[in-house]
Amino acid sequence: MNTQQTGSANLSLNNLFQLAHDCLMLESPADKTACTEALCQAWLAGELDTFEAPAPDKIAVPGRPAKPELVHPGKVPKRSFHTRKGLLSLAHAIAHIEFNAINLALDAVYRFRDMPDAFYTDWLRVAAEEARHFALLENYLRTHGSYYGAMAAHNGLWEMALKTDHDVLVRMALVPRVLEARGLDVTPGMIVKLRAVNEQGLVDILEVIHREEIGHVLAGTRWLNYVCAQRGLLPAETFMRLLHEYMQSAQRGPFDETSRLQAGFTEEELRDLVNYELAKNKYACF
Repeated sequence: MNTQQTGSANLSLNNLFQLAHDCLMLESPADKTACTEALCQAWLAGELDTFEAPAPDKIAVPGRPAKPELVHPGKVPKRSFHTRKGLLSLAHAIAHIEFNAINLALDAVYRFRDMPDAFYTDWLRVAAEEARHFALLENYLRTHGSYYGAMAAHNGLWEMALKTDHDVLVRMALVPRVLEARGLDVTPGMIVKLRAVNEQGLVDILEVIHREEIGHVLAGTRWLNYVCAQRGLLPAETFMRLLHEYMQSAQRGPFDETSRLQAGFTEEELRDLVNYELAKNKYACF
């Protein structure tokens, strides 16, 4: 897999980090999803290298189309399970999450160097699965007379990417295990409501997303534990400390305990999330 010459005579045209950056900065959703899938396949085929590349840049704005317009979360269109407009708003909101999730996974590959190859395998697979989720949702929107970009959206996911771009430990704790894990909590309930209104097409998509997102959160758990072991830190204590430091509020339940346990949360961590204020005193780290 080749990319354009970067200006560095020593940089391989098959350098994983540069190629991940190139995919990340593509503006067209169709181009980004195709590039992401090709990048994952090239890595799994052993065609890419992780030789020295220029230090990662801070990316204020990743590649994205001109639409959707980004607005305050309170101004995002209302979602409903009882009207076609409301269902399209729901599908559009989830598509926007999945598009941002592609960028977040690519950024993890591009940004965090000196990690084991298995780290890049995990996050390239995550990126490719997020790309497929986005494609499913975009097809749903078009089938029902809409498209990605037709409605306003917010930028909360990428704002968290910027807050966590300095440390792989912080990224692994807060993006997969907080933001993506929230999807594990709410998706089963959405599926129940969609079944009640016979919206089987969206049900089928959300079932795929929920099943694969468990693996994405599990990857976050795996690499949080790895980095904690490298630094001599306790994962549960570290997670709660970072949650308080960066999120500055309790995580709202209810939590889907079955999904979270499959994604690597321990029963103790789930108790700490439910009893957040008590957990702060327990670890005495805030």
